[in-house]
Amino acid sequence: MASTASTLSWSSSSWLQRFAGNTNEATKLSDRRTGLVVIAQKKAKKARTIILKEDITDLGKKGQLLSVKAGYYRNYLLPLGKAQIVTPLLLKEMKVEEERIEAEKIRVKEEAEQLAQIFETVGGFKVKRKGGKGKLIFGSVTPQDLVDIIKAQLNREVDKRIVSLPDIREIGEYIAELKLHPEVTAKVRVIVSAN
Repeated sequence: MASTASTLSWSSSSWLQRFAGNTNEATKLSDRRTGLVVIAQKKAKKARTIILKEDITDLGKKGQLLSVKAGYYRNYLLPLGKAQIVTPLLLKEMKVEEERIEAEKIRVKEEAEQLAQIFETVGGFKVKRKGGKGKLIFGSVTPQDLVDIIKAQLNREVDKRIVSLPDIREIGEYIAELKLHPEVTAKVRVIVSAN
């Protein structure tokens, strides 16, 4: 056991002697390292340009082009099928789809303008109600009444939600507005008479 301890002490002491004896080599190595300059590079931004397939709260609407972090796309949007990476083919398809939608909007607006022209050329829609004292009528004229009359006279289906009528409780002539399109409104005369 004594021989093992002496061997250990000799080996550790010889190591110290070797290390102490080679201090010049250690400084030479450090001098050599100072000549080497390492420049840290910034971490590259990893962002993906995507197109949303559906509306996402706090991110964007369907069909919108966005730039998001790669991890967010890879771990959340892609597995749930909420987004797709932008490709030239996809951009071309989006452009064609936007043109088709725009053409459809123009067509719907033109139809609404034609329908408004038809409604405005009609002289007026006559509504008959049971008369009361003087000019008063029993009840009032409602949008549903006007829709029924339009259907009977012109054979056109109109939603009662687009009809805007003033409060009609007397005999007379009134103007009703039909909001056929966000940009097209038709003004229609309503003639109320008593039976």
